[in-house]
Amino acid sequence: MPEPLDILFLIAARGGSKGVPGKNLKPIAGLSLLGYKARSAQACGACSRLILSTDAPDIQEEGRRLGLDVPFIRPANLATDDAPSDGVVAHAMDWIEEHEGKTYDAVMLLEPASPFATAAHYKQAVDLFTKHNADLVVGLREIETYSVFTSPLGDNGSIAPIVEKMQSAKGLRRQDQPIEVTMNGAFYLIGWKAFRRTGKIYGDPAGCFGVVMDHWHSIEIETPEDLATAEFAVTQGYLDVSPWLGGPT
Repeated sequence: MPEPLDILFLIAARGGSKGVPGKNLKPIAGLSLLGYKARSAQACGACSRLILSTDAPDIQEEGRRLGLDVPFIRPANLATDDAPSDGVVAHAMDWIEEHEGKTYDAVMLLEPASPFATAAHYKQAVDLFTKHNADLVVGLREIETYSVFTSPLGDNGSIAPIVEKMQSAKGLRRQDQPIEVTMNGAFYLIGWKAFRRTGKIYGDPAGCFGVVMDHWHSIEIETPEDLATAEFAVTQGYLDVSPWLGGPT
């Protein structure tokens, strides 16, 4: 049996959000989005250490209340709307190496905007990471519209590229199409050494893998409508949040 990976879980939660102001502290069923990420990480046996990267005092306070380690304040230049996640990961790695003289096998980057990944999803990612000696494993969701039916719209309203793809396709029924996926933002399991080689979350394509999650657990909250959708999913029973509301297990 291989040795368990030493994984740093890193929750990235900046204070500013134009789409949903105060988003990371918004509650669903009484628990903040930050709380959902914290509790699923705390319930995952693969988590060696759980830290919070934020620029905001109120998020720091909520993080400490949730039992998170808050060893540093994220610099303002890494807390803007256009700040890349690569920089947030690099800052955390740099701080730990410089101040603690330590490295990990991997970083599990978690963003509260995609709150509903479970401890089981993280464990599945770790298993896939280990199996393939991967550089990266991310959360995925199946897309609703397949690429055979999509293209940029022409300046004059033309959809010629879509029609051409449809005409060349072997079949146009949904069941005729191969499954297509996209990232859902639920987690990014990043190899420490792989990131140091490239400085990027998405490095060598051959080393990148994904875990497909269902529609409801893949909800991403970027707009008020997304938040309303998440609340609807919970209140109508499409999404069981009892594992989170019961606290770490």
